[in-house]
Amino acid sequence: MKYRQLTKEQFEGLHEEFARFLASQNIDKKEWDELKKEKPNVAEDEMNVFSDVVWDDVLTRTAYLEHFSPNLVNLFKCEEKEIHRIVIKIEKDINVLEQEGFEWLLKNPNDEAIEFLRGSKAYQEERNVELFDLIEKGSNISKGELYEYFDRLTSNS
Repeated sequence: MKYRQLTKEQFEGLHEEFARFLASQNIDKKEWDELKKEKPNVAEDEMNVFSDVVWDDVLTRTAYLEHFSPNLVNLFKCEEKEIHRIVIKIEKDINVLEQEGFEWLLKNPNDEAIEFLRGSKAYQEERNVELFDLIEKGSNISKGELYEYFDRLTSNS
């Protein structure tokens, strides 16, 4: 398996897509129920293949990731060949995980307690595998507004 199996909730949310996937494997509902009962390892394999297909699709479309901790923000722009990163370190008793702290950061980006670090690197492994690893470590897929905001802000300095 390339990634990890989708959670029960994710499978439930993708019920129709999974049914179509099984149909493409010539497996109908009756056969699926039999597989789960009589050959659970084969059913598990089908679920794993479907999970990889879903993850690959999601990760291929992912352009930005964000990871927050109380006084550190990591913003990623995920291009085809390389990933760009903006790190925002806050050397003040500010917690960006709380609304008040997050708003402070947005209103005071030039405060002397804030340090910006920027970098880019080519992917060491397959792009989607690296993005998946970042997600498993706590990053969330985003639309990129924060990355673009801080990119403009730090590009001019």
